[in-house]
Amino acid sequence: MTTLAPSARRPVLADRVFPRTLLMDAVLVVAGAALVTVLAQVVIPLQPVPITGQTLAVLLVGSTIGSLRGAISMVLYAALGLVGLPVYSDGTHGAGVLFGATGGYIIGFILAAALVGWLAEREWDRKILKALATFAAGSLAVFAVGLPWLAIALHLDLQQTLLAGFYPFIIGGIIKAVVAAGLLPLAWFGADKLAKNSSSSR
Repeated sequence: MTTLAPSARRPVLADRVFPRTLLMDAVLVVAGAALVTVLAQVVIPLQPVPITGQTLAVLLVGSTIGSLRGAISMVLYAALGLVGLPVYSDGTHGAGVLFGATGGYIIGFILAAALVGWLAEREWDRKILKALATFAAGSLAVFAVGLPWLAIALHLDLQQTLLAGFYPFIIGGIIKAVVAAGLLPLAWFGADKLAKNSSSSR
């Protein structure tokens, strides 16, 4: 059966755990959008701005299900909010959010998931240092779309854009990248151990 997964030579974490079928691809895409929805509502108070779990979820989705499925999952997430479901941070939704000043960050999730997934397909998520570089790149991909969008929407110059949309989020971005870089190698260790135990018990 045709799948949306990468070739067998480049499995991501989901392919290590679940069978590779079109149905499973669809389930993973929906589950990815659901995870981002849930973590988008998680807010940790921190100065200068609170941290939400939204971007962390995007990084985890991209790395665990791969570039194509990850990108499709983020397209689904954006579409769900566009049609009125309260999936964006703080339960917001609608065209006013997606096409508003901060909507570029949501569009940036698609690029971030694709980039992180592409690197994960090349095993960059299995060792801590490479995983940290992977998730830092994913975080920057969000800003690469979000900052120009913000500048155009609000008619900001470069310094104003960085002050409004980048500098306040640096600490949170670093924390999320570190958390993801710790989780993925650990998850791979568990998956490999489980697979090994399953094989030896046959």
